[in-house]
This record gives sequence, structure tokens and C-alpha cells, in this order.
Amino acid sequence: MSDPTNIINIEEENTESPKSKKARDFSGQDLKRQSSQAKRKDTKQNIMNGVANGHLEEAIPIFIAAPCEKVIAGENNAYITLGRDRPADRLSGHGGKGDTQAGTIDLVVGRGDNQKPQAVDPKTGRPSFVNNDFINDSARIYISQKTNIDENFGITDGSLGNQKTRSGIGIKADAVRIIGRDGIQLVTRTDPKNSMGVKSEEDIGGIDLIAGNDSSKLEPLVKGDSLIAAINQIVRHINDLNGVVDGMLMIQQDFNEALQSHWHFSPYFGVPTSASPIAEAQGVLCSINHLTKTKSDLYNHKKNLKAFKFNFLKKSGKKYICSRYNNVN
Repeated sequence: MSDPTNIINIEEENTESPKSKKARDFSGQDLKRQSSQAKRKDTKQNIMNGVANGHLEEAIPIFIAAPCEKVIAGENNAYITLGRDRPADRLSGHGGKGDTQAGTIDLVVGRGDNQKPQAVDPKTGRPSFVNNDFINDSARIYISQKTNIDENFGITDGSLGNQKTRSGIGIKADAVRIIGRDGIQLVTRTDPKNSMGVKSEEDIGGIDLIAGNDSSKLEPLVKGDSLIAAINQIVRHINDLNGVVDGMLMIQQDFNEALQSHWHFSPYFGVPTSASPIAEAQGVLCSINHLTKTKSDLYNHKKNLKAFKFNFLKKSGKKYICSRYNNVN
């Protein structure tokens, strides 16, 4: 079995990279605590600091709570705050304005963690205080009775516009996963009125999927069944065009056969002339090419259309263009 002290020492030596931080970073604490840790650097107590979810000494800034807030704080920068709408300092949001019906539950971990956490100001040595910070806090679930949810999280308008003075839930972290053992449904417009008691707008609010928080090139989703119906119609038109070309080929073939063996009345006593040897030779060659190439190509074209329909437009096809699991209206 590996020596846990060796593992921990290696982790402490890891340098920060653009994608990660040190596994164990004890900087940012007050000088007294840093001095104490330095004195017992190689002791078992310091090496085992926080191991097996034991008590862990680390830099945690002091959260500035508002008078109305009940704050449940863990030992390691994890909070549940029950209060009113407050996306930043105590004057922010509908809670800062003194609005009623703005009750809020804020679940947050890693306050100020996108910047290096500091329990004390490195310049003054005084305790470091922080407010809610929707950019620099590590992860958050924000539930509010009345808030400006898009503005709080800096979200682009999309097709739904900037939603203000509404109940809202915002979820933010480096990686967000929603898992449903029996499926997931994203549903809009379930009630005739919103939480403000206002009748919902006539147009049904849809679902925007926006990458990079940029809605400048937002386009509507395609419905699979409608797309299949449209493509089937195109395939039918192409198939009909194949038949038109085939019919035209047969008419042209009859004309070519008549032309290759045609003759004229001679000016000498009206005697029929012989057929043109060049026309006869070219006519035979043309007939052979039409039968062996053009007719064959038209036949293969029809086969390809059938294979395309089966592979892409049928549920049993290997490359069926519709999702077998996900649906949209």
C-alpha cells in the first residue's frame, strides 16, 4: 500500500496550470495560522490535515451577511443562505430595493474561488470580506421568488429576451450535469399565469440552446418527422424525374433508329438512295451506349434512391437522421 504522506507531499508540489489549481493550497490564511502550519510542516498533524474528510485548515473569506439572511455555513467555504434577492452586495437585487415577495435560497460553494481565496488581505493583513459574486464564486444554485435571473448571471437575451422581475432558478458551475434515470423533460408554459399573477404572453416561450453565451446566430431547431417528410417528397420528385429521363431516352432511341437507316428519293427517276454508312455506324454505337450506360445509370440511380431512403429515412436504417431517443416540438 502507498504511503499517504508521500502522496500528499506530491500533491502539494503540483503547480497551477491553466486547467487546474494545486490539489492542496494553504496560502491566503492569516499569518498566525501560516506560521503555525510552517512550524509543524513535517509533522503527522500537518500532513494529515483534512485527510479522510477530517478538519481542514484553508483560506476562507468572510461572507458579508445581510440582516434578513439566515446563513448556514460549513467549515470549508460552503453556504446555504436564506434571505431575499441579492446577486451582489446588500444594496443589489430586489432585496436591496426593499421589495416584498423576493424570498431567496442561495446555495453556493467556493466564495471568491475563481480568484485566489484569501482569508486575509495580503496588503493589510486584515480579514478579507466578500459579497455574493456570480462570476467568481465556484458553483451556485440560486432560487428566488423575484429576481432578474438573466442579468444576474450575465446571460444573453436569446429568443426569449431578458427576463426581469420573475421567479427564477439559476444553476452555474464549471460542469453542470442533469441526470434522469427515467428520462428528462424540458417543458414550457404549464400554467396560464406566471408567478407574478400575470397572464402569460400569447406566444409560447420555447427553449434556447446557446453555446458560448452568444445568440447572434441563433436559428430554429429542425423537427425530424417534418424533415423526413420533406426529404421523402424531394426523393419522389427525383424519382419521377428519373422516369421522365427514361421515357425521353426511349423516344430518342426510336428517333435515332429511324434516323440511322433513313434514305431519300434519288433525283434520278425517284430511285431510293442507300442509307448513310456514317449515320448507320454512329446510330448503332449510340444505341449500344444508351442501353449499356445511360439505361444502366438510370437503373442504378433508382437503386441508390431506394438505398438512401432506407438508410437515412427509415427507423431501421443504420444512419437514420432522427434521434431514436430525443424529441422536440
